[in-house]
Amino acid sequence: QVQLVESGGGLVQAGESLTLVCAASGSISSVNGMGWYRQAPGKQRELVAGISSGGYRTYADSVKGRFTISRDNAKNTVYLQMNRLRPEDTGVYYCNVGLITGGGYYPGNYWGQGTQVTVSS
Repeated sequence: QVQLVESGGGLVQAGESLTLVCAASGSISSVNGMGWYRQAPGKQRELVAGISSGGYRTYADSVKGRFTISRDNAKNTVYLQMNRLRPEDTGVYYCNVGLITGGGYYPGNYWGQGTQVTVSS
């Protein structure tokens, strides 16, 4: 069983940057997909970015060009670099172990506890 712990959230102003970190308790080197989701108040959880074991990346249209997902298999860690943050990026960000295919990212059952990101205007 994989345990995921997110960190790096906080309160920032619009235009600033944050880097989220997801640390896995076990090896992720053989995990097909790792993803970041977010959930804003009153909204459904949505995919922000996903990355495959081979480095293929997928992003939500709203974050393309601003966010970058990466993974370090040696450290069992996944990162989300968020630049030029906007108030609409506010939400709880969750790490997930899932699957990436040609059809997109499919979440699995392992989730972290989430980290809050708040962007003020």
